Parts: sequence; structure tokens; C-alpha cells
Amino acid sequence: MLSKRAKDIEASGIRKIFELVNSMKDPINLSIGQADFDVPDPIKDEAVKAMRDGFNKYTVTQGIPELNEAIKADLLKRYGYEPEASLVTCGVSGGLLLSFLCLIDPGDEVLLPDPYFVMYKILTQLCDGVPSYYDLYPDFRVRREELESRITPKTKILLVNSPSNPTGSVFTAKELETIAEVARANDLIVVSDEIYDRFIYAPKFHSISEFCPERLVLLGGFSKTYGMPGWRMGFAAGPKEILDKMMVLQQFSFVCAPSFAQKAVLFALDFDMKEYIDRYRAKRDLICDGLKNEYDIVVPDGSFYCFPKLPNGISGAEFVSRAVEEKVLVVPGTAFSRHDSHFRISFAAPDDVLERGVEILRNLAR
Repeated sequence: MLSKRAKDIEASGIRKIFELVNSMKDPINLSIGQADFDVPDPIKDEAVKAMRDGFNKYTVTQGIPELNEAIKADLLKRYGYEPEASLVTCGVSGGLLLSFLCLIDPGDEVLLPDPYFVMYKILTQLCDGVPSYYDLYPDFRVRREELESRITPKTKILLVNSPSNPTGSVFTAKELETIAEVARANDLIVVSDEIYDRFIYAPKFHSISEFCPERLVLLGGFSKTYGMPGWRMGFAAGPKEILDKMMVLQQFSFVCAPSFAQKAVLFALDFDMKEYIDRYRAKRDLICDGLKNEYDIVVPDGSFYCFPKLPNGISGAEFVSRAVEEKVLVVPGTAFSRHDSHFRISFAAPDDVLERGVEILRNLAR
């Protein structure tokens, strides 16, 4: 009865952890990829106002014009990037699906970073593409020789995720220049997922849009920054030819992003989240300082994840199973990688939860 496409896809390891949470009493949840703060009240007030004012019907497919103009103005201000077009999407996941549907023909290869966010591989396969990988191990950095060695005549898309889920790595200007040069030399389209671009602990964040604006589909959003993952608010920006076709596909799939949330996000773009982000720098330090003597950890420069190496001689599944016995929920690295060498911690949790988790993970390592 089911299609082969549906049969070949299993629930992600992350979703299985989410389901486990509901069956546990007082778990120490270091698995979930959403900020632990709620949407700030002034932004909520804008959403409520939009609903009370009757802004509850469909919007135009591409999103309300004033939000699209604000998105483009923000990209210009931060990166000097002037995309030909933009589109308000149902989360970055919606933007990923639409861009892949527009760009991938059967058999096209999509070059993904390894480690990678779980959705990249599955969406590539759903669109009849072939996932291939450029390895970022051991320090989660881009190397030209590795990148070039993975390109074949069938490679069409080079996917970039900085700041990264699951590693928290942020690519430097030099690394992004390398990616841009390789993409130009091989006539590749760059799709860049920059959903964590506000969670930055390095001195400066660079977007790939600064280095190859002409062959880029940039995906961003508001879910992580403003604590609103359930509102499903993202955007895509890039060449008009691609964005126009993504809009048509959105017409026949998602229809449009949530109307009231578009009004609220327009307000949120001017809302200062520095206080919230600073708290996450402290959370990162709490986790990394607490575990650095027991685990090999590359300290993340962005997002709210770190990707410690597993203790010697233990698989990710076995380690996670032992952690669950101690009521600590983390995600095995195999959910994000071809390698079974690491596990993911989300430090998007209250400080007292992080402190309890650190103590148990230290004991597990010992």
C-alpha cells in the first residue's frame, strides 16, 4: 500500500528521543533543538493584535510585502547582500523542501557536510537526489582538498550549514571563500541554512552571501532566535528565477506561512535579543567547562549544540542507552553522521538542568 519513498524513510533519532521524554518522569533533557525561553511578550502582543484585528486569512503566497522588504533590508544591512527576490516560508524546513524540489533532478548529487542536520539527507532522497558528503572531522572545519575530492559530474548543490546543527561550528571568512571558489569553479548552486545566525559566540559571523551572492539560495528564519519554533516562520532569498518557482510550489503545498505570525515577525526584526543570546554564551561555557576534562569537545562558536566525542570503546547507541538509564537525554551522533564517534548535546535548557546533566555525563565518562 505504501509508496517505496515512504517505506524507505524511518523516524529520525531525534523524534524518537522526543517521544521518550513523554514517558519519563523529570528527565534531564539535553536533546531538544529549541530555545528554552518563550517568545518575548511584546512580540506575542503583536501576534495577538494581528489576530484580533482579523489578520487570520491567507496572505499572498510569497508573504506580506512589508515583511519581504524588511528581510531584504536586514540582509543588506548585515551582509551587504541584495537578493533579487525573497519568500516567506513555513520554517527553514519548508524552504529546504521547496529549494530541493526546484533544483534537484533524479540522480543529481547534493554535497552535504558531515556531520549534517538530519533533514538534509532525507529531503535529498525524497526529491530523488543522491546525498554525498564532505567530511568536517575531526575539528569540524572545511578543507579545500576534501571538498574538491567529493565533486563529480553529477554534483549540483553544495549545502552549507553555519552555525551548525549538530556541532555548533561557525565557518570562518576563509572557509566560506573556499566554498564560494569551489562552487564557482564547478558550476554548483550553494544552498545555505543559516537559521542559527543570531546565536553567535565568535567575534564575528560571516554569511556565505558575502562571498557568492550570485549562485546562492539563502535560508533563514525566526524560530530559534525568538523562541517560536511552533509558529513555523522562515524565509528564502536568492535569484528571482529560483525564488519565483519556489513560490509556485509553495502555492500548491504550504499555501503561505501563518498570517498572524508574519505580522509579529515584522515587529520582531527590530526587537533586541542580545540579553537572551548572552545567556546562551554562558550556557555553552557551563557545558563545555564542565565536560572538558572527561570528553574531547570542540567548543562551539554558534547555535546551541556541542558534539563531544564518545568515550573510547563505546557506541553511540550504548552510550545514549546508559545516559537514559540516568534520565539524561542526548542524541547519538549517528543521527547526524556516517560516523559513530560523537553524540549531540543541546544546551538550550535551564541552567539547573544543565548542571545536573553535566554531573551525570562526567560520571558516565569515568
